[in-house]
Amino acid sequence: MHTDSEFAIIGGGVAGLATAIMLKGLNREFTLFERVSNLRGIGAGFGLAANAMQALELLGLRKDVEEIGYYLDSFAILNQEGEILVNPDTQNISKRYEQQNFAIHRADLHLYLLSQLAQDQLVLGKSAQRIEKSDDQIKVFFEDGATHTCKYLIVADGIKSPIRQQLLPASQPRYSGYTCWRATINNSDIKLKKGTETWGKHGRFGMTPLKNDRIYWYACINGPANSTKFQNYTIQDLQDNFKNYHHPIPEILAQTKQEQVIWNDIIDLKPLKQFAFDNILLIGDAAHACTPNMGQGACQALEDVAVLQDELRKNKSVELAFQHLENRRLARTKYIIDTSRSIGSIAQWENPIFIAIRNGLMKLMPPTMGNKALEKLFKENFMTINNE
Repeated sequence: MHTDSEFAIIGGGVAGLATAIMLKGLNREFTLFERVSNLRGIGAGFGLAANAMQALELLGLRKDVEEIGYYLDSFAILNQEGEILVNPDTQNISKRYEQQNFAIHRADLHLYLLSQLAQDQLVLGKSAQRIEKSDDQIKVFFEDGATHTCKYLIVADGIKSPIRQQLLPASQPRYSGYTCWRATINNSDIKLKKGTETWGKHGRFGMTPLKNDRIYWYACINGPANSTKFQNYTIQDLQDNFKNYHHPIPEILAQTKQEQVIWNDIIDLKPLKQFAFDNILLIGDAAHACTPNMGQGACQALEDVAVLQDELRKNKSVELAFQHLENRRLARTKYIIDTSRSIGSIAQWENPIFIAIRNGLMKLMPPTMGNKALEKLFKENFMTINNE
């Protein structure tokens, strides 16, 4: 039976682009579809921790990505006054796992990944809405009425994936309880050198340097979902909210222009029990979207692609490769979703008594306890978990 391509990839984010590069390296036929017409990587910055760099190395991309990333040798958690609550030993972890941690602008990573693909392998402005399976092929239906048939479908179109919703109708995104503003600004005046996150009674504020003398910052405040008030929040509102936070938070906000700010509620997915559906596979945020509190969203997407590459290289059927990926990824991604959600809940406490107790305990923790979440994340090589 005729098919338009062997593989179809839905979604041109980090997961989809990395998958396309991986399939290209394996000489597999594919077409990638992305709903936007200009694939430039919206958003601001994010972290590429040691596990993401390991995945990129397996995909043959690490050295190039290091060139466009900013090396992070630490990422401390601070209180509202700027005192260190916990400072995980990221350098020691990097040495142990032979990889370093980086911060990168999403647009920079997207441009690099796009540069590794031929334009005729990408179809932009195509929003996949539903699928139909018949015999050994899948038919993808797009919003504009177009269709595409393939033997294997990789769904990488994010947390609001309509195809995942079709496969798993109960898998609705869930709100975390807090909303977020993000921006990237010039660093020439502030001269930020270290990445930090501040936990205070009026919300959280994170900041990290990026390559090319830039700062990526984000601010999280508790509130209702889809708030009209927060939708209309201005930089002045954020300045008022964080005015009593330590240097350079007020200065960073003062140098941010309104048009530089992106706002969205923080959402995730309750851990799924299935990623593989015969010849269909969910990866990245379409499969296991997590809150950003462990900085693992893009990292887990890259792990998915590295594991899929490993499975496809074993000359198994693609359906078996998809099933084995599910077996290798379910428990790890569940841990990250659950832990990240818990960290966010604790970090967003507003009660002064609870905050005082939390901060006091964090200051008393030995360094090994401060590394606990990272140790759990990195103590197992993701490439060897349930590797058959």
